[in-house]
Amino acid sequence: MIPISTLFIGLNGLIALALTYIVVMERTSTRVWHGESKEDVAIQPDPLVNPNVVTVTVEKLATKIIPDKVEDYGALQRKVRAHGNFAEYVPLALLFVIALELMNSPDWLIWLEGGILIIARIAHAWGLIKTYGPSPGRAIGFFLTLFVYIVGSLACVYYGFQGVISYNICLGIPVVFNIGLPVNFVDC
Repeated sequence: MIPISTLFIGLNGLIALALTYIVVMERTSTRVWHGESKEDVAIQPDPLVNPNVVTVTVEKLATKIIPDKVEDYGALQRKVRAHGNFAEYVPLALLFVIALELMNSPDWLIWLEGGILIIARIAHAWGLIKTYGPSPGRAIGFFLTLFVYIVGSLACVYYGFQGVISYNICLGIPVVFNIGLPVNFVDC
């Protein structure tokens, strides 16, 4: 069982859901259904020229939810990138958390990785959505995510080597190299 990883997967899922909602609401307010800018809209055919049933329904709902069209394409682009950046970095970070828990690494390390990831991605998304260009939130999010990647990568390499060595000893295969890692012997 991997309860700590499961918790962090769920929490990150909620963050992804919140970012999705933010993007959908911004798309609704700008009426930009594809792309991120006025130029992206200009190269697309106008969906309202010969609308199908779905297009008409979506347009009616959008008009009810947000009656006045907003033309802040920069905000849309920042929100789309906050969601995209989250989707680019979180899966591998969560794999670090899962792998470390499966390798029976110390709980503090799993909590550290998962907790910092949550803080990092919220800070990054907030900084990116609220400010064009560099911002404290983006910087904090970036460096904390980098920390999660560095610690997660090194810990996975460490516990991976430890697991391979323990496994080979259990199988009676001589360990040809010794890199000085302490080996937790398992019941063979």
